[in-house]
Amino acid sequence: MNYLAVNNLTKYYGDKLLFKDITLFIDKGQKVALIAKNGSGKSSLIKILQGLEPPESGDFKFHKDIKAGFLVQEPEFDDSKTVYETIMHAENPILMASLIYEHALDGKGDLQTAMNKMDELEAWDYEQQMKTILGKFLIFDLDQRVGTMSGGQKKRLALAILLLEQPDIFILDEPTNHLDMDMVEWLEEYLSKNNITLLMITHDRYFLENICNEILELENGVLYKHKGNYSKYLENKELREENMRVNVEKAQNTFRKELEWMRRQPKARTVKAKSREDNFENVKEKATAKIQDKPVEMEVKMQRLGGKILELHNIHKEYDDKVLLDKFSHKFQRGERVGIVGRNGCGKSTLLNIIVGDEQFDKGNIVLGETVVFGYYNQKGLQLKEDKRVIEVIKNIAEFLPVGKGTLSAAQLLERFLFPFEQQYNYVSTLSGGERRRLYLLTILMKNPNFLILDEPTNDLDILTLQVLEDFLMDFKGCLVIVSHDRYFLDKLTEHLFVFEGDGKVRDFLGNYNEYRLQLKEEARQSRNEEKNSALQNSKTNIAAVKRKLSFKEQTEFKQLEKDIEKLTLEKVELAEKLSGSITDHKEIQKVSHRIDEILKQLDKKEMRWLELSEFA
Repeated sequence: MNYLAVNNLTKYYGDKLLFKDITLFIDKGQKVALIAKNGSGKSSLIKILQGLEPPESGDFKFHKDIKAGFLVQEPEFDDSKTVYETIMHAENPILMASLIYEHALDGKGDLQTAMNKMDELEAWDYEQQMKTILGKFLIFDLDQRVGTMSGGQKKRLALAILLLEQPDIFILDEPTNHLDMDMVEWLEEYLSKNNITLLMITHDRYFLENICNEILELENGVLYKHKGNYSKYLENKELREENMRVNVEKAQNTFRKELEWMRRQPKARTVKAKSREDNFENVKEKATAKIQDKPVEMEVKMQRLGGKILELHNIHKEYDDKVLLDKFSHKFQRGERVGIVGRNGCGKSTLLNIIVGDEQFDKGNIVLGETVVFGYYNQKGLQLKEDKRVIEVIKNIAEFLPVGKGTLSAAQLLERFLFPFEQQYNYVSTLSGGERRRLYLLTILMKNPNFLILDEPTNDLDILTLQVLEDFLMDFKGCLVIVSHDRYFLDKLTEHLFVFEGDGKVRDFLGNYNEYRLQLKEEARQSRNEEKNSALQNSKTNIAAVKRKLSFKEQTEFKQLEKDIEKLTLEKVELAEKLSGSITDHKEIQKVSHRIDEILKQLDKKEMRWLELSEFA
């Protein structure tokens, strides 16, 4: 069944052609990713599918019987509403019933009416699913005003609402931005389900590898289609570019011959000569086609790090009685590459700010080497002057960057990071979000640091930019510290991790992120085995104890337990009948419900004890 059909769409941004005559189809169960350089029109395509922007030509159509759900990069909410009120706008009666029930449990509504609605819609399983999804994205306070939430929290709220709405096709623009590692991995597992149909824009290459079965690449206005995951896409792209190189070389040879013929011809043309002249223009176009060159290696000449670099001794930091760092110590070595991972708000950025001196610590000591030059990329620093041209932003820092045996000019470095010459004289105000981040990153690199700290550098960067950045960082000889939720990026560039586990505890793990996850799985397996062995040992102990008889005290307890269990069971039945009867007062309902919970707990405890004693009765 075809869910989405896009036919010959063309879109301009001002005078710039974003894409021309692109066509694509998405069937039920397909998981398709769209990748392209920033500014190529990915988000514009999403806006067209939303109906927010018109194309210059072409059309698209969703199947009449399906519902499409969209996640945009900057979701818009009414800041005056609470999380509860915001979710209630979702067009899903089961979700609404589950939410009303949760509120009624807190005394904010009629519990009996809410329970009846849950029964009517058979929503009890969904209610648990709602709790799971909201909990995964750390959304617990339904009474919080949306206006008090950060941009990242709003993005997580929008994603949670979309997953709860359960549309027939998900259309997601950078869904992993603002998610921590646990959230990303849970979302990856969720979207991998066979019954989910998906079109997404993402730079998360593990997402592309593990979820997608087709990748669409938008390049120079042309849409290329690759069946398979990210690995298959890389193979196909390499083959396509190699074929293009061969074809261009053939065209260049033909072009040289045709050019010589054109120069030899007299001004008066025959019909045959005119035909050959027209063909010459076609050959010229193929011969001068641009081919994406492989990035060159770029070893930056930086100030050499001395023997003493950076030492952290028993650093302690807390906010409002919340411990973020508890006696954290580490001595950095020359060329060390560290990845930092952990839940949002656990102290990762705080550690970075302490290292560069932007935040004070409560206890401990820091020793900094005299030759260290920090380069610090963080989200707060992303403030570029709108009225400056792109090349002016870089030249204001340095005209040239020493590399290898020579230097790179500001213009050359901009080209290296995918700012073509014609874009270098555009104003900063015309850049997309991802292009601004790329330019800001360049301002950090132009300062020629030997200790580079990157706080979430991959947000909003396209895959081509990430590959360029990775190539640069692979050649970087200084110390490198990276906070990122991009698992692929971390695995490629880091050699060990600082894992923030909460309550100020930081695990120093030797290895990359994938190796760390394997270690966690092994630890969980060992823990399960220990539990099984413990249970087996307890079972053997119980069997050995069967030979003994009950004491007089235990016999009395055994008889009393039988009476208590019978009495509690009877009370539970009576209360259940009362709850399903004519009670309307929500306070009374809560009181009865609370008593039933107490009875169930007592029954569990007494029945367990009765079973233990019955072995010897």
